[in-house]
Amino acid sequence: MLNESKRVELHMTSVFISLFAFLFAVTIGTLWEIFEFFMDQLFGFNMQKPMMGDPSGLTDTMWDMIVNATGAFIISFVGWWYLKRKRAFFVKDWIRKFIMSNPELFHKR
Repeated sequence: MLNESKRVELHMTSVFISLFAFLFAVTIGTLWEIFEFFMDQLFGFNMQKPMMGDPSGLTDTMWDMIVNATGAFIISFVGWWYLKRKRAFFVKDWIRKFIMSNPELFHKR
């Protein structure tokens, strides 16, 4: 949004924006895992579900972090691709087609 603003003289590259988004998402996932750990330790919850052969919950935590990083990478890559192309994003086309195909869902009352 800051890149598009006429009032702010700021032009970030698509690589920087994508890297920031990736790191932000991974950070939020990490903070969530820390929250789960503390809830388990302080209140005896079972948020880090132990798996077979791993009573510590480490396997659950690692899988959560792997899935989080993979999702963050995919979305950051799609965002980078969109910013590089600077054309209509394919999701906009899907939404437009859906609305045109289903006008009864979008009539004004």
